[in-house]
This record gives sequence, structure tokens and C-alpha cells, in this order.
Amino acid sequence: MSARRRLPRLRPPRSLRARLTAGLVVLLAAACLAVGATTVISLEHFLLGRLDQQLSASGGRFAASLEHGERPDTDNRPDTRGQANGTFGARLLGGRVTQAAVVRDDTPAAVPLTEADRRALAAVPVGQDGRTIRLSALKPYRVTAVSGDDGDVLITGLPLHPVEETVHRLELVEALVFGAALAATAIAGTLWVRVSLRPLDRVATTAAEVTRLPLASGQVALPAPLPPSDPDTEVGQVATALNRMLGHVGDALDRRHASEERLRHFAADASHELRTPVATVRAHTELALRHKGPLPPDVQHALERIQSESQRMSGLVDDLLLLARLDAGRPLAREPVDLTRLALDAVDDARAVARDHRWLLDLPPEPVHVVGDAHRLHQVIANLLANARLHTPAGTETTLAITPPPDGGETQLTVTDNGPGIPEALQPEVFDRFTRADHSRSRTAGGTGLGLAIVQAVTTAHGGSVEVTSRPGRTCFRLHLPSASMLHRPAE
Repeated sequence: MSARRRLPRLRPPRSLRARLTAGLVVLLAAACLAVGATTVISLEHFLLGRLDQQLSASGGRFAASLEHGERPDTDNRPDTRGQANGTFGARLLGGRVTQAAVVRDDTPAAVPLTEADRRALAAVPVGQDGRTIRLSALKPYRVTAVSGDDGDVLITGLPLHPVEETVHRLELVEALVFGAALAATAIAGTLWVRVSLRPLDRVATTAAEVTRLPLASGQVALPAPLPPSDPDTEVGQVATALNRMLGHVGDALDRRHASEERLRHFAADASHELRTPVATVRAHTELALRHKGPLPPDVQHALERIQSESQRMSGLVDDLLLLARLDAGRPLAREPVDLTRLALDAVDDARAVARDHRWLLDLPPEPVHVVGDAHRLHQVIANLLANARLHTPAGTETTLAITPPPDGGETQLTVTDNGPGIPEALQPEVFDRFTRADHSRSRTAGGTGLGLAIVQAVTTAHGGSVEVTSRPGRTCFRLHLPSASMLHRPAE
């Protein structure tokens, strides 16, 4: 058996414009329905009251004349004078219908009755308001019953067809008029709501522009403030509040940018000024270690520690200076670089430093070239391999792979290891500066916290991007670099 097709579910409108328009139309439809129902019911009651008045005025004359129909002659026959065409009359004696007729063209015509019709006529109360009954041979009638002079019951009725026709015509007219009114209201309401909410659209557009701005760092140009609106309206209040908020955010961003600039200049100046004394300390340490005479063991150890820490400080100063220059927008070298050769050299260096790790290469058969700074790109690859070496145990397998660009697209370089992975809470900030997986570990056990920050800064300066995915047993750093064909593609 084939599956039944599900009918689409009607969803309520979600936008404010649609909800306001729909609400307006629904309220108007409810008002039209109430007005229509009231007028129809009132008219029907009025027309039924008029019928009851006509029945009361007839006094049962036509029904009384039916008793002469048993012996009709010239002077003794049912009286149809003054009776409307379609008037119904019936005579009951002892609770049984003896005669029943209806006026047809001023002539009485007998009406065939079923047993159900006879019970319905016998149930009509005497001396009360009119009642609606349905006879099998006739359409619905409004009837009343009065007592006759001979102890009989005289029933007189008038057809309800004119009343029903009038009520149905009113219902049709109301349906057409109210339908047209609803359609016109929907169109006019849509236009009116759209015009009324135009200031709110400007608010939404401005807010959307702000969400697309890079607010994390750098100079930010906020959109122009909204034009002044009526503060007595809700939309005007929202616009005023948004302008005030944009002003506060702009001031905060300006202060943050000024603070970043001061910090950047300080880092660049401090790094530049520290290079000379650090180099001097290293030179004097090396000179002291070359002393021909024997040195006391404690002096020898102190000089070696000074040399080691000065070398580490020299690297830290160079990293800070590089980041400061990249933040300042200093351009890097732009020349063809054999990325495959850089990968081979970096993995060879890693194997020499960490023989207790497994270092694998997955390179394409042909060299892959990009345009950039060879020294900085080598530093990026070395930092990724050093990160895998420092934060994974001995025996960890690390694979460096290069994927050539498909159809001149981006070159992809990945460094993947099967180590313990990066904690999930640390992954969003792994490329931030001075981010350390273990804040309590000694400086000699880990890096400076700038390696991955340099990876991201250098990659971004080359027009690329870097991302990381990590779980226990697999961590993958993925670099996307523009290929040489993309940078040198001729303009069409």
C-alpha cells in the first residue's frame, strides 16, 4: 500500500509585518462575522414575527372553511378569498387531521399527508406563537393553531420560502461585501504596515551591518546613526536606543583600538630594544664559556643556564617583534616558494630533534608552489611540528601532508597526529597569544605560547586561513594557502 502523502502544515506568519497584517485581517473578519450573524438573525426574527402577525390576523378562516369541503356546493365550499397563494390550512378533530389543503391560484388543493405529517400537525400547540414544521409534500411552513367553534383545532400556515430567500440573499450580499472589504483591508493593511515599519527596517539593517563587522580587533567603522524618529513611538524609542548603543560601542571600540595600538607599539619597541642587550648577554656568555682555564663547576653550570635562557629570550623577542610587525601590516616577501621542499626540510629537522616520535610525509609526486615568504612559511611548518612534538608523548605518529590545489584553487597543508588531543574548552582560543594547555607547567617543559599565534598571523598575511579539529587520538591543523596560479591569474 502506498504511503499517504502528508499535507503541508500551515505555519503562522513569523515576521512582525505579516503578523500585524494577519491580525488586522483576522480582527476585521471576526467583526464582519459578528455583524453578519447579528443582522441575519435579526432579519430572520423580524420576518418570522411578520409571518406570525399575518397568521394571527387570518384567525383560521381558511382552515375553518375546510369543514364545508365534505359537502361542497355553490354556497358551501372552502373560502379562499383574501388568502395568499400558498396558504396552508388543516382541521383537526379529536386530535386527528380531517382536512388539509393549500391555496393554489385561489383554489384549494388537497395536501397528501403521511403519518409523520399528521403527528407533526397534531403536536402544534393551540393559542401560542407560530411554529415551523416540515411536511413531506410541502416546503417548510410557519403555522399557528386556534380552537374552532365546534371543538375542533384549526391550523393555518404560510410558506417560509420568501423568508429563507430573503435571508439567503442577505447572507450572499454580506459575504460579497465583507469579502471585498477583507481583501481591500489586507492590501491596504499590508501597505500601511510596511510604511509604518520602514523605520524598524532601517533599525534591523543597521543592526545587521554591525553584526557583520569584525569587532574583535583593529579599527572598526560603525555604520552611520539612524535618522531621528518620533520618540513617542515604539519604533522611535528603539531607534534612539540603538543610536545611543552605537555611540557607546563606538567609544569603547576606539578606546580598545587605542589601547591595542599602544600595546603594539610597546611590544615592538620593547622587542627591538631587547634584541641588543640579549645579544650582548649571549656574546659575553659564549666568551666566558670559551675561557681556556678551568672553571668551577657551579660557574660552568651558571654560564650554561645563562646561555640557554638568553637563547630562549632571544627567540621570544624575535617572535614578539614578528607579531608586532604583522599587526602593523608590514608586507611579507612575495616570491615563488616550493612548499614541498619546505615540508621536507621541516620534517628532517623534527626527526633530528625528536627521535622518539614518528614523523611521516604525504607529498604529491610533483612539487607544489605558492607565492609568499619562504622563511616565514618554513617557520609556520616548524611551529606546527614543534607543537606536535611538545604536546604529545613519545611514540606519537605525526603526518605532514600537502594536497595540490584542484583547478588552481587553494593549496592545503595538514599536520595530523594521534596524540591525546586538545581539550575542547581550549580549542576556540588555541591560536590566541600566550595560550598554554597547562598553565602550571614549567617554562622549560613547553613553548612560549606564541607558536600557533605566529602560525595564524603568517598564514593570514599570506591571504590564507588555518583551522584545527581535535579529539582524543586525532588532532589536525589544516592550512589553506592561495596557490601561485590564483595569485598570478590574468584578469579576464
